[in-house]
Amino acid sequence: MDFTLLEDKIDLVTGGPPCQPFSLGGKHKAHDDHRDMWSEAVRAVRETRPRAFIFENVKGLTRSSFSAYFAYITLQLTYPEVVRQQAEDWHEHLARLEQHHSSGKREGLQYQVIPPRVLNAADYGVPQRRERVFFIGFRNDVCANWAFPKATHSLAALQLDQTDRGVYWDLHRLARSHRRLHKPVNDNLTSALQPWRTVRDALADLPDPQLAPAASAKLLNHRYQPGARSYAGHTGSPMDLPAKALKAGVHGVPGGENMMVRDDGSVRYFTVRESARLQTFPDQFAFEGSWSEAMRQLGNAVPVDLAKTVTESVIRHLRQLHG
Repeated sequence: MDFTLLEDKIDLVTGGPPCQPFSLGGKHKAHDDHRDMWSEAVRAVRETRPRAFIFENVKGLTRSSFSAYFAYITLQLTYPEVVRQQAEDWHEHLARLEQHHSSGKREGLQYQVIPPRVLNAADYGVPQRRERVFFIGFRNDVCANWAFPKATHSLAALQLDQTDRGVYWDLHRLARSHRRLHKPVNDNLTSALQPWRTVRDALADLPDPQLAPAASAKLLNHRYQPGARSYAGHTGSPMDLPAKALKAGVHGVPGGENMMVRDDGSVRYFTVRESARLQTFPDQFAFEGSWSEAMRQLGNAVPVDLAKTVTESVIRHLRQLHG
């Protein structure tokens, strides 16, 4: 793709370079992995010259073992025109970027990169505990008076809602034998936040595909997937918390943690539709292929509502500045 065709024609570049080189479930090969495409992300910025960019990746990229490469990514995005030479390895390019950064030079295309931050999707209303690191930058001629959106939901607020004073259990009409009451939480900060959304919140209106297959068949991508079992390290997601992070199905065991724990203690795999709900995709969004292929797509995705929250915040800022 020749991105120069779009030079100065767009305001915002967004993307997610393949996360497998840095994933906690992957081989951790980072820059030695042929799927590492951060250089292409930087090239897209260099050739289009957008007013801002948003890139995301897995939390694993923030591990101490990747600290030098993390700095390398940040400096490349800050100075996208300081291009790696053919004879350079990435360590040599990093050293040259560090020298450029400390030289005080201000010519050429530059971006103010906000210190990258790990966001938990559950803190923004996604019924899944999924952490992603975001790299956000504004071109130097843009007044980047911007900050990451504040969290709107919290675990403390959920725990408060699951006490005798809360409405969570009555809302879901849970029998008292299934209620796991929390002690009251004395935290004034939770009053302004909404409760974390749970698996039950997200899926309560869907029929169980194993117990009600006929009703489930009427819904898009809502089919029972057999074979789920619980064992050490793979115990499924409780109904009354946000789901554990959905996996792409390539981390050692088929399906990974992509299953729920029902009220009777049994486990079953999430259907594709249920997984899409946990990733906040619209119900009319169709996924093609087998269950494992669809789960790979979903497990590699960014939760829609988290992406929307961050991106709309940047877009509002750009519009306020320039209309």
